Amino acid sequence: MNSTLDIQRQDLAGGHVATVRLNRPERRNAFDADVITELTATFQALAAEDGLRAVVLGAHGKAFCAGADLNWMRAMADYSWDENRADGARLADLLWTLAACPVPLIGQVQGDCYGGGVGLAATCDIVVAAHEAVFSLSEVKLGLIPATISPYVIRAIGERNARRYFTTAERFDAATAQHLGLVHEVCSADELPGKVDALVQAIAANGPQAVRASKRLIHDIADAVIEPALSERTAKIIADVRASDEGREGMRAFLDKRSPAWQSKA
Repeated sequence: MNSTLDIQRQDLAGGHVATVRLNRPERRNAFDADVITELTATFQALAAEDGLRAVVLGAHGKAFCAGADLNWMRAMADYSWDENRADGARLADLLWTLAACPVPLIGQVQGDCYGGGVGLAATCDIVVAAHEAVFSLSEVKLGLIPATISPYVIRAIGERNARRYFTTAERFDAATAQHLGLVHEVCSADELPGKVDALVQAIAANGPQAVRASKRLIHDIADAVIEPALSERTAKIIADVRASDEGREGMRAFLDKRSPAWQSKA
């Protein structure tokens, strides 16, 4: 266990799952420059691991992430414009690195999830939250705005909801977060690890390359205009997948009524 992150790996058939937990419970897992640097480097390294099947992003302690660390904010108060620009770029790079993770990223949220913590959750593909989790886009209370996290949060909750919560800084509970689209599932704190593990196992049962390709597909197609060129593009994509070794094995296994090879690899 290191100073800001706790990274664990779970072996699976033919691969592994990484769990990355923020490890500053005494600071409510608020992030600063060191956390941003370490998280970015960690996810850059994970992205290069061929055997990786999924990543869980969680936190130790009572809070998921309370946003920016107070000491870091005190230092920022004296930053020049150039220093603020560089600092913002580092956070933006972190968020992009998380969002670009090639395998599903599952957020496990408990307790406070404020400001940049909401941004972290919004970069996840799937988010499970405890009933007790509390969310807030609190930047305007400090005379700031949620600029770097906005692309991910707006995509998660939609423009209409962002208009409200960006400007009111209201706190909202896990049920509301689920209604907004930020959270997929809500459960008790005791059930949280089990719910996340069930999602991990569901992902691990699927074709590893198909899972990665599905995530790329969503990124590439989500905002595309539906037109003949898109139809041709998607037809080529499915042809490539069907002709791949994994695609052929998956279809043969289904027709032969047996488990595919990726479920039995040691």
